[in-house]
Amino acid sequence: MNAINKPVNVVDVTYAQTKASVNTDGLGMREMQQRVFAKRGAPHLLVKAPPASGKSRALMFVALDKLYNQGRKKVIVAVPERSIGASFDSTNLTTFGFWADWEVKDDNNLCDAGSSAGKVDAFLKFLEGPDAVLVCTHATLRFAFEKLAPEAFNDTVLAIDEFHHVSADTETSRLGALLRDVMNGSDAHIVAMTGSYFRGDSVPVLAPEDEAKFTPVTFNYYDQLNGYEYLRSLGIGHHFYQGRYTEAIHEVLDLNKKTLVHIPSVNAAESTKDKIEEVGFIIDAIGHVEDTDPDTGIISVRRTDTGAIVRVADLVDDTNPKKRGDTLHYLTHTASKQRDAVDIIIALGMAKEGFDWPFAEHALTVGYRASLTEVIQIIGRVTRDSEGKKHAQFTNLVAEPDASQGEVKVSVNNMLKAITASLLMEQVLAQNFTFKTKTFDDEPAKKGELKIKGFKEPTSERVKQIVATDLNDLKATILQDDTFARAAAGSIDAETTNKILIPKIIREKYPELDETQVEEVRQQVVVDSVIKNSEVHEVGDKRFIKMAEKFVNIDDININLIDSVNPFQRAFEVLSKSVTPSVLRIIQDTITATKIEFTDDEALALVPKIKTWRQVNGRNPDIRSEDPTEKRLATALLYLQRRTAERKAEQRANEVVEPS
Repeated sequence: MNAINKPVNVVDVTYAQTKASVNTDGLGMREMQQRVFAKRGAPHLLVKAPPASGKSRALMFVALDKLYNQGRKKVIVAVPERSIGASFDSTNLTTFGFWADWEVKDDNNLCDAGSSAGKVDAFLKFLEGPDAVLVCTHATLRFAFEKLAPEAFNDTVLAIDEFHHVSADTETSRLGALLRDVMNGSDAHIVAMTGSYFRGDSVPVLAPEDEAKFTPVTFNYYDQLNGYEYLRSLGIGHHFYQGRYTEAIHEVLDLNKKTLVHIPSVNAAESTKDKIEEVGFIIDAIGHVEDTDPDTGIISVRRTDTGAIVRVADLVDDTNPKKRGDTLHYLTHTASKQRDAVDIIIALGMAKEGFDWPFAEHALTVGYRASLTEVIQIIGRVTRDSEGKKHAQFTNLVAEPDASQGEVKVSVNNMLKAITASLLMEQVLAQNFTFKTKTFDDEPAKKGELKIKGFKEPTSERVKQIVATDLNDLKATILQDDTFARAAAGSIDAETTNKILIPKIIREKYPELDETQVEEVRQQVVVDSVIKNSEVHEVGDKRFIKMAEKFVNIDDININLIDSVNPFQRAFEVLSKSVTPSVLRIIQDTITATKIEFTDDEALALVPKIKTWRQVNGRNPDIRSEDPTEKRLATALLYLQRRTAERKAEQRANEVVEPS
């Protein structure tokens, strides 16, 4: 086998290993669980915390309190897929200091195999019977609800795990409609949990008026990973290939690491359209198949290079549902507890959210993933703290654009979006700061605070709420915008990016905001993004921050300086370091050739730059220039000339008096 190529990391984060997030108090609760339990009296609770932070046990603590102390009679836990149900199995809590254990009778664990009709009958029987706790899938909950009125959920606690599956769009999410009906038609207490920091795509999880009913508890990724005992660092990167991925995957498949491989959907451009054969190619890249365990489906493969045995689990082959079910059962109940039970898991749609394999060190994902929720869920599979695991790695294997192939523009866009998605992950993983206006030079900043000259703090409750809960969602919307992806690659200057494109996207996402509020949100997004993408160095008693290749004393930071930095410029730096010059040229040509539509405001904002260009060069910028900046200025000038001519024509038309 060839030597393993180290992926080009966009993100490299090192954590302090404080143990704060894994140590427990007298009741057996970790830091995140303590925060949730403190809000246990809320009838509607929204828990937003990273994978492996202990959300399932946090629910157990809260649900038991609601059963014993808040008059609730039953708890229903709904999970998106059967394998996640194991997280809510019966659990001994009293040994670690709590005053009750979590008990789920076998008859009330509806995440085992069985027909949908049988599970619905069991659900209805549970509501009528004496038992207190039931665990089922989202699908079983939906099917059962079709036979029930909302008031059937009176006196219950309804807990929905992986809450981002819910959508306010009732056409696409029956779970969203169910939740709204239960909230409006019963006295049920709701506990919603999610490990995603994005609400999904274009449809919000809940309507604003319903979301306002929830008490949020947020535990961010930095809090979680910085407080681990064993995991010290996390890398997020890419490896680019040409041709078929099956011929390149051996370059990044490190057989010495516990690895979770996700192959592309058969509908994806990267797919060969034969998923079974793709698994075969991956196994061939490892070595020779020795045997397959008839009880678990685990494939023993002898490595070509060392002769050692690698144990592989195949969750892609669905031609024999029983065989895959046996493999999944083995992974859920054995591999999650025994380090040597499996070495590589190959999956397509499975082994993402809620999948528990603490020993996983490397998530290798083939193809660009449009869903940021999916990306963060996959990363979450390798960020669990486990003895002996010092580093976790996410690698996205992405196709390079090839001028000899069609769909070059699509390939370029996918490359840019894959990299900008990683930059967004960096935003989620970084330490959070609170930004304040600096009014006096000698005013000291509190811990976790940064004071900035000229910064506009939020003045309305709506902007404060966006900053507190929506910032990652907003950044996701910005980064997934096609024009912004090109801006991140350096084809648009920082001022246009920060003062034109970002406000435009904010207005589209929050049409109710006035211009003062838009500017407050804009500054928050730009400042937060620039600071989190920057390096901080301490020299003596002073701190310096590296922005746009310059070190600036943190005490001297002002909003104008921050606005001069493209917050996602590093995307292009990653590209330039990780692809060949010929591929880089294809990318640049594709970006340059893409028609960028202007608005009047965008074009007018470039007028000072056009005037400066004319003064320096003694001519107007040329539309045929090879320089993307000159070409953009020329395009803006032509747009303004056309708009001026159109306005004059309209004016003349209005001056013509129609004959009476």
